Amino acid sequence: MRAIVTTRNGNVGVMKVEERPDPVPTQGQVAVRVKAAGLNFADILARQGLYPDGPAKPCIMGYEVSGLVESVGDGVERTLIGKPVIAMTRFNGQAELVAVSSAQIFEKPDGLSFEQAAAIPVNYLTAWALLVSMGGLKKDEAVLIHNAGGGVGLAALDIAKHIGAKTFGTASASKHEFLRQRGLDHAIDYRNQDWLPVLIDLTQGKGVELVIDPLGGDSWKKSYRALRATGRMGVFGMSVASASGIRGKLRALKAVAQMPRFNPLALMNRNKGVFGLNLGHMWGEGEKVRGWTQEIMRGVAEGWVQPYVDRAFPFDQIADAHRYLEARKNTGKVVLVP
Repeated sequence: MRAIVTTRNGNVGVMKVEERPDPVPTQGQVAVRVKAAGLNFADILARQGLYPDGPAKPCIMGYEVSGLVESVGDGVERTLIGKPVIAMTRFNGQAELVAVSSAQIFEKPDGLSFEQAAAIPVNYLTAWALLVSMGGLKKDEAVLIHNAGGGVGLAALDIAKHIGAKTFGTASASKHEFLRQRGLDHAIDYRNQDWLPVLIDLTQGKGVELVIDPLGGDSWKKSYRALRATGRMGVFGMSVASASGIRGKLRALKAVAQMPRFNPLALMNRNKGVFGLNLGHMWGEGEKVRGWTQEIMRGVAEGWVQPYVDRAFPFDQIADAHRYLEARKNTGKVVLVP
């Protein structure tokens, strides 16, 4: 099979499309012929050497795929062969074939293309955990979605709209009209103005009940200040550290130095909460994640989950795909197709 291999830490030149042995499903596994694989910011950080959970290099990245079940291991019903599925993978997804546990696959909805289906697992599970399971967002509460035009941002917008929350989102001005069409109540241009006073003005000085922030560093201080009483902040990344080589390590150190230090007594006195999410550390909670996925699939069937794919890059254009995502040119999901 062909696979995208990250050969070492570095810039986009370290990724190669190579021939690798076809995986053979073992007990309880299925082999999926990949039609589309998701690309996430964690893949960029892993390539740069800034993602501690990434596998040792050389490696094949990829947390999510859609495709057809090609073969099954012992203990798995052969009737699955040929079925279109969505699969969550613990790496190895950016390849023509991947072997995964049968517990990690879900039937692909007929109404979704393979590219749209590959946009569901990471983005929508992340958004569901942040807004529903941990953030406890309620109808008529206000939520600020940072990077609202990205994959997680659009997923969070779908979920927040379904809940009936009031939505605010930071994004570059070129994405505002699209976001309004998707239902965002208030778009804020974070590149050409300080978003915090704009948000405070829009909320008549109150702030919001929930902020989800993948940026890290000093942004977490501002996001915390954006919370009103009983507000919650969910952090799930540190994208401000993104850069290759020494520059990346220096940016990461700067981001860590700028992070706020939350004191339990201060949280108590201000009636605010802070929580973190790393979806890659949820593999031991399969039953819980499966329940979230079932709710998201129900959303697909009911029409309020609408995965949006910005671009699909062939494997051979993996360097361009990384550059595109790293520059935040995408509106919605970027996927890879063999």
